[in-house]
Amino acid sequence: MPLFSTLDLVALAWFLGAWAIYSATLTLTEKRRRGLNSEMNRYRDVWMLQMLGREMRMVDAQIVAALQNGTAFFASTSLIAVGGALTLLRSTNEILEVVAALPFGIRVTPVQWEAKTMGLAIIFVYAFFKFGWAYRLYNYVAIMVGATPPAKDQDTPEAKAHAARLGRLCEVAGRHFNRGQRAFFFALGYLGWFISPWLLMVTSVVVALVLWRRQFASDSRQALITE
Repeated sequence: MPLFSTLDLVALAWFLGAWAIYSATLTLTEKRRRGLNSEMNRYRDVWMLQMLGREMRMVDAQIVAALQNGTAFFASTSLIAVGGALTLLRSTNEILEVVAALPFGIRVTPVQWEAKTMGLAIIFVYAFFKFGWAYRLYNYVAIMVGATPPAKDQDTPEAKAHAARLGRLCEVAGRHFNRGQRAFFFALGYLGWFISPWLLMVTSVVVALVLWRRQFASDSRQALITE
C-alpha cells in the first residue's frame, strides 16, 4: 500500500511547484518591475556610497548590528520550530486522537502524519541554513565596513570599488534572509496538508499571492518608488 494517495502527491507537487515558480518568477521580474527587494538593493548601494563620505561610521556599524540581530532571531526561531516539529513525532498517537475528534474528521495514519511532520521539519531546517548563512554574511559585511577607506579617499576608484563590493555582499545576505523568511511563509501554507490535500493546494496559492502582492502592490513598495 502506498504511503500517500495520488491526490496527496499531486498536492505536494503543487506546493513545491508554487514555491519554486514564485521564487524563479520573482528573480526574473523584480528588477524590471521594481519590486520591493530590488528597490532595497538600490538603497543598499546608496548606503554604501553615503558611508564613504562619513568620517565616523558608528551609525553604519549599528545598522549592520541590527541586521545581524534580526537574522540571529530568525535563525534561533528556526531551530525552535525544528524542535517543535520533531516533538510532534513523539506524540503522534495522542495528536491523532485529538485530531480525529475535530469536526472536520481528519483521517490519517500514524505513518502519514509522521511523514508530513518530517516534511515540515525539513522546511524549517532549510530556513535555518538560509538564516545562518545570512548571519555569517552580515559578519563579513561588518568586517568590510571596518575595512572601508577613509572619507578623504571617497572619490578614488579603490574606494568606490570597495563600496560596490560591499553593496553586493549586503545584497546577497539580504537575499538569503528573504529566502529564509519565504520558507517560513510557505511552512504556514504547508500546514494545510495536515487537514486536506485540497487545502494544501489552496494555501500554497494564497501564500504565493500574498508574497507577490507585498513585492509589487504593497504600500511599502509604493513608498519606495514614489518620486
